[in-house]
Formats: sequence, C-alpha cells, structure tokens
Amino acid sequence: MTLHHTALGTTGSRVVFLHGLFGQGKNWTGVAKQLAERHRVLLVDLPHHGRSPWPDRFDFAGAAGDVLATVSAAGGDEPITLVGHSLGGKVAMVLALLHPERVERLCVADISPVTYPESREFPGYIAAMRDLDLTRVVHRADADRLLAPAVPDPTVRSFLLQNLRRDPTAASGWSWQVNLDVLDRDLAEISAWPEEELAGRAPYDGPVLWLAGGRSSYVLPDYEPAMDRWFPRNRKVTLKDTGHWLHSERPELFLEVLRRFLGD
Repeated sequence: MTLHHTALGTTGSRVVFLHGLFGQGKNWTGVAKQLAERHRVLLVDLPHHGRSPWPDRFDFAGAAGDVLATVSAAGGDEPITLVGHSLGGKVAMVLALLHPERVERLCVADISPVTYPESREFPGYIAAMRDLDLTRVVHRADADRLLAPAVPDPTVRSFLLQNLRRDPTAASGWSWQVNLDVLDRDLAEISAWPEEELAGRAPYDGPVLWLAGGRSSYVLPDYEPAMDRWFPRNRKVTLKDTGHWLHSERPELFLEVLRRFLGD
C-alpha cells in the first residue's frame, strides 16, 4: 500500500520524514523547506493519519512496509536518510531493522525502542477527540473552545485540531481525518516495541542520531541498553528546555543538529 506524501526539492540525497501519533506529513513542512535547498525531501502521512488509507489494523511491520513502498514509488530504491518522531520514530526504527540496505542513516526524535506504559497522555487525547460534539461546531474556534476542558494546553489542542476537517458528507459537517477507532483499539500495540516481529534480526549498523527533549520522558537512561542493542552506532543529543514535540518547539535547533548529521 502506498501512502499520501508530499515531495520537496529536486537535487541531492533523499530525506524521508515520518510524523508522530495524531500528526501528518505536513507537520514537517518548515524543516523540510529548509532542507529542500540541498536534498530531495519526502513528507509521508502514516497509515490512519492525514490523507493516507485506513487499513484494518495498525502494526509496525505493516506501516514500515507501506512507507518503503511509498518511498520506492516516489523515487526509486536508493538508500535514504530516515527521520521519524515519536510513532514515526518507531516505524523508522523498524524499517531500518527490516530493510537496512535501504536506510543510509537514521534520525530518531524523542522515542525509544521500548514498550511504554499505556497510562501516558494519548488515551486521554483520543477520548477527548471522540467525545467532542461536532454538531456544536460551526467554526474551528468552537472546536477549540469545546476541547479546552479536556485538553487545556493550547499547543497540544491546536495540534490535535489539525485533524479536524470540513466534511459535507458528515451530518455535523465535520469529521476527524485521523482513524480514532483503530488507533484507540490498537493503542497497546502502538505503545509497545515489536520484539517478536524483530526476533532474529541483526542490529542496524548505520549511523543513528537520537534527539531527546530535555523535558520529555520518552528517552531515559533506563532505555539506553535497548537503544544500544538495536542501534549500536547511535549518538544521543538532548535539546534542553524542550518537550516531546521538539521539532515544533525548537525548529531552528532541530534543523541545525539534523543538518550536521546530514553533513551539510
């Protein structure tokens, strides 16, 4: 299955970006436009997100295969630099482990190859989005106001509401672009690391840049053994005073570190 994607740039090496849970490829547009001066950039909507298809379930090997098919259809089989944040970082790691010949280098943003507790914030976000009464929404400002009690952080609320679109086929005139039903049902798998699917796979031997938010808890010292096991050539960089969405909170610093990794 090929996924919705946007291409920028016409020359240079290929750099592919994968967004996090509830995100879309366009979340990377600011960073990608800067890189497109020297690279061919691809922004991919993961399955169940953005304008990509909704398969029956979410699983990492399937998502990695879809990304690889999309990359090949968009520009051939040459090795790529793969950049993934959060959920997209896990998909990127799995792709690199399953198809190391296709990934020249890997940048993982604020996620680790571990199973996380399901008690993190994402079940609450899904519940808040599903509970939002779309029949009361006339303008986007209405949705923002209605979602505020459940999601008080305006930055997070704005990010989630990027998934709300006008839909003339819906009774309310609005619908969610993200597949809340499947993501809710498969959240345990999304929170996990697919150890069984990767059994017997060799570690990825390419260079890996690990970017961590200094105020985030997704890349902790306790997770470093797993990082080193699967990705022995990793270099960790922590962006101070930065949370989980580090590429949107500190885009200039994120871009600077990524450019160094690319050799620009």
